[in-house]
Amino acid sequence: MQSEFEGRTEQEAIDKAIESLNLERDQFDVEVIETSKKGLFKKGSVKIRVYYGDDSDDDYEEADNENNAGTPESDVERKVLDFVDALISKMGYEGEASISYRRESKIGISIDSPDSSIIIGRKGKNLDAIQLVTNVYAGNIDPDIKVVIDSENYRMRHEEQIIRSAYRVAESVRRTGRSKLLDPMNPFERRLVHTALNDFEGVETKSEGEGLYKQVRIIPKEN
Repeated sequence: MQSEFEGRTEQEAIDKAIESLNLERDQFDVEVIETSKKGLFKKGSVKIRVYYGDDSDDDYEEADNENNAGTPESDVERKVLDFVDALISKMGYEGEASISYRRESKIGISIDSPDSSIIIGRKGKNLDAIQLVTNVYAGNIDPDIKVVIDSENYRMRHEEQIIRSAYRVAESVRRTGRSKLLDPMNPFERRLVHTALNDFEGVETKSEGEGLYKQVRIIPKEN
């Protein structure tokens, strides 16, 4: 499910969502869909879209049901957790993997570690590498399963940062009439930007480059 809220700041809009939906902050995901700057005769505002419940399709979704998290419930889950624990150990770090959520054929695994910043890596690249290797292993056990690896809620925080940055750049492009390139991103991150700016007035987006990590160009839209 999804709902929209508006406030003078992003945090105010989030607070309204918490009060209206009677949910905790970690029970929903936030997408900034519109911002307006403070002017001489108007107040600035931020409009957000909140995703919650079973209809959310975010690849990095965390479950809002305690029954979806905890200890492994199948032989596949046990093997995958053991694999992640062994992988972290072979990397030379302390860490313990646990199930953070289950959704259809997808399971979320959270790594709790005093070395979480290293495990996450610059722009999450270490985390992505661990996830890739884990999915190769899990796919040999169950071809239908998909594993999402996270640590310290990095995925959700990173997603919000990408969307906020895309909106800032889009506003600059609309104001100056000059296109801009964002930093290289993986397919999921690019999809976040394209979706977030799909209804942003005055700009359009396209991906440029080769390989897995491409760049999104934000372009002023001709009237």
